[in-house]
Parts: sequence; C-alpha cells; structure tokens
Amino acid sequence: MAGAVDIFETLRHRLMTNVYDHGAKVRAEALKQEFGCSASTVREALFRLSTLGLVTFQEQRGFRVPRRSDALLRELTHLRVLLEAEGAALSIRHGGVAWEAQLSAAHHQLSHLETRMQGADDKSPFVDLWFAAEQHFHQTLIASCGSDVLKETHYRVYCRFRQQLMVEDLGFDFISMNIQHHQEILNAALSGNEALTRQKIHDHLARHLRHDAPEPVAG
Repeated sequence: MAGAVDIFETLRHRLMTNVYDHGAKVRAEALKQEFGCSASTVREALFRLSTLGLVTFQEQRGFRVPRRSDALLRELTHLRVLLEAEGAALSIRHGGVAWEAQLSAAHHQLSHLETRMQGADDKSPFVDLWFAAEQHFHQTLIASCGSDVLKETHYRVYCRFRQQLMVEDLGFDFISMNIQHHQEILNAALSGNEALTRQKIHDHLARHLRHDAPEPVAG
C-alpha cells in the first residue's frame, strides 16, 4: 500500500509531465483504487499538491488541474528569473568549491541527457530522466544561497512553471538551445560573474516572457 509521501511524489510528477490534461478532474476515488490506500491518504496528498498550485480544489467539484494560461506563464517565468538570478548570485558569493563541484556534476548529467535527446528520433526514453536532471541543475544553481525561503519559493514557482509548459515542451524542439544556455549559465556561475549569470538565466527563460513582461534588474 502506497503512503501519502509516495502518492504525493507520483502525482506531482504526473501533474508536471502531461499525464493529466490542463483543466482535467483528478478523481480521488480512482486514485484510491490505484494506490490501494484510504480516501483520506489520497486527499492528504492532493491537498498538499494544492498548496503548490498544481491542483485546485472547490467544494462539490473536487480537484482539478489548472488550465493553461499565457498570462500565468509570463508571471511565473518572471518570478522564476528573479528568484533564480538572486539565488545564483548568492550561491556564487557563499557556495565555494563544494557548490561549484555540485553544479558542475548536475550540469554534466543534464548535458549528457540533452545531447542524447538532440540526436534521438524517439525522445520518450529520456523524458523522465530529463525532467529530473533539469530540475536538479536549476535547484543546485541556487542551493548555496543561504535562504530556505528563497529555495522553497523557487521550488513552488518551478513546479507551476513546468506544469504550464507540460504540453508544448514535450516536443523538445528547444533542446539545442538548452544545451547552449545551460553551458553559458554554468560558465558564468563558475567564473564568479554575478551580473553575467543573472543575464544568462534571463536569456534562458526569455522565450516564455513575451515582449510585455518586465526585464530583470542587473545585479
């Protein structure tokens, strides 16, 4: 029988990777049967997911996946740029050699996967690995910022950001650009250049900002 933590992590992954369509109802009764657990265990996991914004809840209507919204994606992208740029700058100041080594290792794994995906006709075997590696790289980028609040907020924003892109990004047409962007972010961070790192993070996410989104403030 699956526990609440396992159910939470399984559903979080599904909600970020297009297993559920935008706007779809998430049926607690079906999940209860699937996981072989109590209704209260399923609802506990779903309410935790609602605090991340990955599902919404209404009395009498239950849990649903948020709908796709260009305005929400712009807002989430802008917040992600602000949080990730600040977190990376603080990590550059405080992380030291240990953080640099962790970031290099996270990038190595991600770069390997993206290079393999770039040359693959069938990208499906890499999808789950890529989602995990991409999240790990960006979390490692801010890991030594010294602020648990910043990291927790970034995690929430990242989850919702990824969910908003779960349909259009599954084509992985952006992989070649991602390989370049992630290398540039790594190079800037390892050079200790905070302003350049901020700019490279913005450049990496700029395709989601559109022309009317605010520009980042260089630091």
